[in-house]
Amino acid sequence: MSNLTSQLTFKLAGRTVRRMGYGAMQLAGPGVFGPPKDHDAALAVLRAAVAAGVNHIDTSDFYGPHVTNQLIREALHPYPDDLVIVSKLGAVRGSDGAWLSALEPADLERGVHDNLRNLGLDAIEIVNIRCMGDIHTPSEGSIEKQVTAMAELQQRGLVKHIGLSNVTATQIAEARRIVEVVCVQNHYNLVHRDDDAMIDDLAGKGIAYVPFFPLGGFTPIQSSALSDLAQTLGATPMQVALAWLLHRAPNILLIPGTSSTGHLHENLKAAELTLSDDVLDQLNAIGGAGNGKA
Repeated sequence: MSNLTSQLTFKLAGRTVRRMGYGAMQLAGPGVFGPPKDHDAALAVLRAAVAAGVNHIDTSDFYGPHVTNQLIREALHPYPDDLVIVSKLGAVRGSDGAWLSALEPADLERGVHDNLRNLGLDAIEIVNIRCMGDIHTPSEGSIEKQVTAMAELQQRGLVKHIGLSNVTATQIAEARRIVEVVCVQNHYNLVHRDDDAMIDDLAGKGIAYVPFFPLGGFTPIQSSALSDLAQTLGATPMQVALAWLLHRAPNILLIPGTSSTGHLHENLKAAELTLSDDVLDQLNAIGGAGNGKA
């Protein structure tokens, strides 16, 4: 049997965070654009997350845009001392909601100031540089210019720590020659496992790996095997998929998002699941463990 009782925290940029965090993306309107359908409900979810012990919130000022950060500030400011807010840069939103690249140094500086203003902070704990490209697969290419620009903002005290998002192993190595990289946020889940080797390598370096899921969930997973296993465990498929991620490696931090307090508590219960070696073997088989199959 494998349980997580002794492994539910991780040192992220010197701060102890619970590995089950919260992603704020779904608090914005449809398509992560515009205000939430229910403003008070969005505030309630954020407060419920912190009340339940979540101390790692993932956000970005291009969610909305500005919406999720303003909600976080309204709901939680002044922030608890142990709360780590992680944001990301690299995009802006068009007037029609389009996602537009914003990776020039001036774009990154403007994005940092937008985050500071809307979150009500003097410095952001961690900022991920979100490299553009296909949401499922990062594209190769030098990120030296972007990392150098972020390093300068860090030296000015506007950003405390730097992470990367939607990147390759080569880009991580390039960035680490310029700054300390404290986390990597890429697309990864039970069936999309291209980053298996990367996760293990980062674990050895003490660098957090934060999987993100397109559209905020595991909707691409249509597996009768997962559903059957979840039923035998008395859990939802999402809970089992989240629990598998927590078992996958000690450096994996989760940021499942929701706009519902009920769904929030359902997600958090995934950390309480005990998965037997047999169940883990069956889950690994769903995704073709270790062979990069998606």
